[in-house]
Amino acid sequence: MMEMLSTLWNMLPSTLMIVAPILIAATGGMISERSGVVNIALEGLMSIGAMTAATVHVLLETRIGFSIPLALFLSALMGCLFSLIHAFASITLRADQVISGTGINLLANGITVFFCQLLFRMDRTQNPRMGMMPGPGGIYPTVWIAVIILALSAFVLYKRPWGLRLRACGEHPQALASSGVKVLRIRYIAVLISGALAGLAGGCIVLTQDIQFTVFTINGKGFIALAAVSFGRWLPLGILGASFLFGVSSALAVNIVNIEKLQFLPSEFFNALPYFITLVTLVVFSGKDYAPRASGQPYDKGKG
Repeated sequence: MMEMLSTLWNMLPSTLMIVAPILIAATGGMISERSGVVNIALEGLMSIGAMTAATVHVLLETRIGFSIPLALFLSALMGCLFSLIHAFASITLRADQVISGTGINLLANGITVFFCQLLFRMDRTQNPRMGMMPGPGGIYPTVWIAVIILALSAFVLYKRPWGLRLRACGEHPQALASSGVKVLRIRYIAVLISGALAGLAGGCIVLTQDIQFTVFTINGKGFIALAAVSFGRWLPLGILGASFLFGVSSALAVNIVNIEKLQFLPSEFFNALPYFITLVTLVVFSGKDYAPRASGQPYDKGKG
């Protein structure tokens, strides 16, 4: 028992490292869905962000002393720009939001490999010599970035007038529009913020958990973040708990070799654990009426 507790305690830095990008992306997903737009594209936007961060860091690491902050900034910017496609399709054209997001996921999967082939003559970035370094206690700065983003999002959602309008946009957009608020503008901003956070989350992954970008870098983490939004009931504290749960299961899959009493289980069991938990939570909460009422519904100002 003591051995297991000791191992779990030693897992804390790696667990938080895994939790941070999931929490950042889930916060973006929550903001988008609170406005009424489901952002299935989190996975693809994280891939775009990861590829951007890895490329910038590889090309500029030896030339400038701030390649990592620049890489994170540009990963967020690229995620924001690519999310504009989803915003235009789902808000302006009123296309099916799931199909639009799925299209971006497929586009991101192809375009990231294409640019890696173009820049590095291979389907991945070359190995950066050094990624982001952990701080005191082995905690990566991305953890504090995630906490600040979540706290700021909660403050804006529940303490500022714009947050009230955002939540009303996902619940009663027609009523909000009748008070003179531009629903489409709020939804556009929410989707762009979601894309920026997803891109940033991808950049955090490639600079902490991996040494290069490949097609397997994100590996379903965007969908896990999307599940965290549902499991967390579209609430900041809820997605924090859900992200931590998924992070612990992912870290356990990596560190299980250090727990002797659990080594009789095959490694594939723990590798599948995060995705199994994701499926279970989606099944359990799929019938619950926690989602914003207008989530996934194109805004039609003609409806009463």
